[in-house]
Amino acid sequence: MPDQKPPIPFFDLTRQWLEVSEDVHAALERVFATQQFILGPEVAALEKECAAFLRVKRAVAVSSGTDALLAALMTLEVGPGDEVITTPFTFFATAGVIHRLGARPVFVDIDPRDFNLDARKLAAAVSPRTKAIIPVHLYGQAADMDAIRGVAGSVPLVEDCCQAIGTEYNGVPVGGIGAFGCFSFFPTKNLGAFGDGGLVTTNDEALAERLVDMRVHGMRPKYVHHFVGGNFRLDALQAAILRAKLPRLPGWIAKRQAGAAHYRDLIARAGLEAKVRLPEELSGRGHTYHQFVVRAERRDPLREHLAKLGIGAEVYYPISLHEQECFADLGYRRGAFQESERAEAEVLALPIFPELRPDERACVVAGIADFYL
Repeated sequence: MPDQKPPIPFFDLTRQWLEVSEDVHAALERVFATQQFILGPEVAALEKECAAFLRVKRAVAVSSGTDALLAALMTLEVGPGDEVITTPFTFFATAGVIHRLGARPVFVDIDPRDFNLDARKLAAAVSPRTKAIIPVHLYGQAADMDAIRGVAGSVPLVEDCCQAIGTEYNGVPVGGIGAFGCFSFFPTKNLGAFGDGGLVTTNDEALAERLVDMRVHGMRPKYVHHFVGGNFRLDALQAAILRAKLPRLPGWIAKRQAGAAHYRDLIARAGLEAKVRLPEELSGRGHTYHQFVVRAERRDPLREHLAKLGIGAEVYYPISLHEQECFADLGYRRGAFQESERAEAEVLALPIFPELRPDERACVVAGIADFYL
């Protein structure tokens, strides 16, 4: 291990703030001058700009990534007696929103190459009760959407793009492939707000219009409610912040991708590939590296070793959803999804944010080498 460097955070937004602070202050002052804080022209402008960036017909800003998924399923009228298929290896919200609507989450194991839903196992899970399928573009790499669509047939696809804004699948941005795309603007995402925020995208005008009403309690015009929706509104301050950041997103993605390439080179040069299995970049799937996730031998002791050196590393995700206590009534047991369970014991995310310096990445790999070699 080289001379001790200062602590290396897993993620550090203070560095990004130095880049965006002037533009963000100007954006906030713009909103303060209007004193219009809920929806309004600032949110409408964000929606237009996001739709152009993602090459979709419509983008509807909402209150969080979780609410994006919830509002999409509500717009599709998912409810009691329905089933929605998704992966057990993802953030809790993906399945949580299904359960909240009284529908049943049906899990399909992951492909070990990309941690995404394995389309080869999907057909066995489809039933007459299947109302929707939620593929997750995990860590920033797109799921196999052609294969999933081939199995889904007329069943709507709701893309969970919460970790994958800017990812392209065979040249098409994720979020415009299924019936809906759902994005998160949680602060640590590749495009993050200063709090919660989300976005739903679609190329279906009728679905978009229903979704617009859904986010304001199913209301149109004022005080006339045709169905029960929710309060899924994005506030104008968050929209203004996101508009200030959005033009920088391609550059930030490029830096993440360059950082990932640097990690690959460092790990290969250190002779660690037998101990640290690198993420695969599958053809046509893109990868925007929201996370740089390796499979590590003796993962937990390695993480503890890095922590002692002041190096941040995280586990996404340590408990598969079918093992969560709140889903015990679904009837799944340990061993039901072996690839997901194998991943939960092996995955380790290394620091990958755009402002991470090359010498810091070198220190991360030196810390890994110090553990194994």
